Amino acid sequence: MDIKYPAKLPKVTQIWARYRLQLCLLLILPLTIILPRVGIINPYIDLILIYIGINIILTVSLNLVNGYMGEFSVGHAGFMALGAYTASLLSVWVIPDTLNPYLFPLTVTLGGAVAGVAGLAVAFPSFRTRGDYLAIVTLAFNMIVKSAIENIDAIGGPRGFMGMDKMTSLAWVYVWVCLTIFLARNFIFSNYGRGVLSLREDETAAGLVSVDTRQVKVLTFVFSAFLAGIAGALYAHILQYIYPKGFTIAKSTDMLVMVYLGGIGSLGGSIMGATVYTVVLEGLRSILQILGISQEWRQVFAPLMLILLMLYRPKGIMGMRELRFLIPKSERTAQKTKPPSDGENGDMHTLEVVS
Repeated sequence: MDIKYPAKLPKVTQIWARYRLQLCLLLILPLTIILPRVGIINPYIDLILIYIGINIILTVSLNLVNGYMGEFSVGHAGFMALGAYTASLLSVWVIPDTLNPYLFPLTVTLGGAVAGVAGLAVAFPSFRTRGDYLAIVTLAFNMIVKSAIENIDAIGGPRGFMGMDKMTSLAWVYVWVCLTIFLARNFIFSNYGRGVLSLREDETAAGLVSVDTRQVKVLTFVFSAFLAGIAGALYAHILQYIYPKGFTIAKSTDMLVMVYLGGIGSLGGSIMGATVYTVVLEGLRSILQILGISQEWRQVFAPLMLILLMLYRPKGIMGMRELRFLIPKSERTAQKTKPPSDGENGDMHTLEVVS
């Protein structure tokens, strides 16, 4: 239902009240271009912000499966690798250098599409069964992708692949983060998204009320893999060098930590988890350097943090809660008018709104 404003309000005020979030996001975009160029954001901070953006895309991607759908995937680094290598090969071997800056969005999208097709190949056999089989299959998939890349000399094998132009910028990452959150938000609050939530609570009951459980699982997993491929393509064009050991189970563990740190079933939690984890890891790098301790100890931090989160904060910072602007107005209105649940744990489909 359209919002009715008093006639005395100026047209500009009405537009601002209706579209203020979109306008604010649009106003931030030129700042992501101007501030790094004039030196207000130095190259180091610019790089950290880009990593935060890429990690937000990865965290949203994995949260769709592990948080909203209630399954457990541990091989998303494999999809990230496919997106990274596909986009890199396209930009180096296929697209002329003069056209690369203009076709970069297409390159990134194709990287995500290849990862999505791989996700489809993984999803079909995985979702024929129930239980923890997805974790086993995705772990095996991650190892297969890494080993396959290591044995293809044409793309560098274990030495890695390079030659990409540095086309990933803060502005591009900002655009892709906004698109990722927009698409994920619309998906979650669509009919398919409600099917995903019903699977998390009770798959048998969801099937009894005409939810095509297998179709919903496959669609969600493919969408998740597509987003991981997008992140991989952006990652490759900021480092300008990729190698198989950069996409091992350790990378998948980093994604798991960000998901469970921020909170399962929450887009706002994905944003917070990726931001906090990236900043903490970077701070740890500086601390270890000052103390003269090997940087290898950073590899201990992620698994240790995951264990502590599972023991003491399994829902994370924002688990089952959502930021107000990430929930459609119709959904917020419906939650306000909905009577409270009499269940012991409350209604898990109803998110707590955080202003």
